[in-house]
Amino acid sequence: MLSSVAVLAYPGVSTFGLGVTAEIFGCDHSAEGLPCYDYTLTAAVPGVIRTDVGLPITVEAGLDRLSAADLGIVVCWDQTDVLPPPAVLDALRALAGRGGRVLSHCTGAFVLAAAGLLDGRRATTHWQWAAELASRYPSIDVDPSVLYVDDGQVITSAGTAAGIDACLHLLRLEHGAAVANAVARRMVVPPHRDGGQAQYVPVLIDEAGDTATLAALHEWTLQHLHEPVSVADLAARAHMSPRTFARQFAARTGTTPRQWLISQRLMRAQELLEHANSSVQQIAAECGLTPLMLRRHFTRRCGTTPQAYRRTFSQTG
Repeated sequence: MLSSVAVLAYPGVSTFGLGVTAEIFGCDHSAEGLPCYDYTLTAAVPGVIRTDVGLPITVEAGLDRLSAADLGIVVCWDQTDVLPPPAVLDALRALAGRGGRVLSHCTGAFVLAAAGLLDGRRATTHWQWAAELASRYPSIDVDPSVLYVDDGQVITSAGTAAGIDACLHLLRLEHGAAVANAVARRMVVPPHRDGGQAQYVPVLIDEAGDTATLAALHEWTLQHLHEPVSVADLAARAHMSPRTFARQFAARTGTTPRQWLISQRLMRAQELLEHANSSVQQIAAECGLTPLMLRRHFTRRCGTTPQAYRRTFSQTG
């Protein structure tokens, strides 16, 4: 079980990236029933370090704390043409060699790549630097289309905000959907964003669609997941043809209405499996799915069956 988290700091480190890790892993919200971690900022040379906006921070721990952590995080490395210090790479290798997890935000993937931790793995980074990562490290299967990649021991994410998605995903793996959702609610962010980076790459988008209408439609759908809502039903409520609705939806979310609907049903199922004593058949019905569909989609998305997930994360005693 994840208990210690170490974040690499260096001159020019991302203030936002550090803030994300501190909010998710560094703040003690145990009074609210949320997990508490041994959270540490580490540096190759401890002392006062200035972030990317000139904010001075004091880092007291050295790289020995990074190599000994359960989770090591590299939030960014904007000088992608500069190799990290050998001691940093050695610490990350030592962490991984002990079986610890590593996670990168944005261009932090370049640091993991330099350490050899992404060799033969699928990974991602910010879409602007994906081609450079793939060119410099051809042994990495770089996927520029996703918000994050979970390759088991190594998790990489796209831009810095996608680091939130990756960290919440890790919380979900460690503690279940309820904890991840509670942290997301506290941060006022979505517990899971569907789609990938394509929705953030500059493109010409048809602005005829009403964003407010789509937002209201999302909220309505969440209140009616137990009903047999179809994509055609959603299009009708948005006063669009199915084709126009699908185009507008994908342009703003990066995914199809069908995939988004399935994702919302599965997240509801996760929470019910953790907190309700209902049978799997009843939970499937409450999520608008048949038991077979629930099992099929749940296994594909979560890598385990609903019953196995309940055994791991049930909080009903």
